[in-house]
Order: sequence, then C-alpha cells, then structure tokens
Amino acid sequence: MGLESTVGVAKVGTNSVRTTVPEGITEFLGVRAGDKLEWKMEVQDNNRIAVVKKASGIARPTSKLNGDKLRGGKL
Repeated sequence: MGLESTVGVAKVGTNSVRTTVPEGITEFLGVRAGDKLEWKMEVQDNNRIAVVKKASGIARPTSKLNGDKLRGGKL
C-alpha cells in the first residue's frame, strides 16, 4: 500500500522540514500524538530508504495541566 504526504517548512530560516503521518500509517504502526518514532536510513539497490518504527521502551508522557490532551493531540 502506498500513501503520500506533503513536506513543508518546519521553521523558517532552517533546513528542518515536517510532514503529517497519514492516518493509515499511524494505525499500522499503532502510534498516537506524543509517541516517539525511530528513523533509520538505508540504501537498497541504489535507492535511499527511510525506515520508521514506533520507538520501544519509551514511556508515554502525561499532562495533568491539559487533562487528556497533549500538544493538541488526543492521548
């Protein structure tokens, strides 16, 4: 299954970019707002590949100030 997202500027004046992870990917990986992702770069058959997985062993942060929301996302 192939899904696409658009890359945009994360912060003006830097080389940092950001994108939205498509809903199908978040469901497949089982990630929610506040989860950490691990990124690995590989070259396979002369193609650059980014492998992304849900980080393991990292506790989910909680927010007592925002109730059940953290940085605008649902927990």
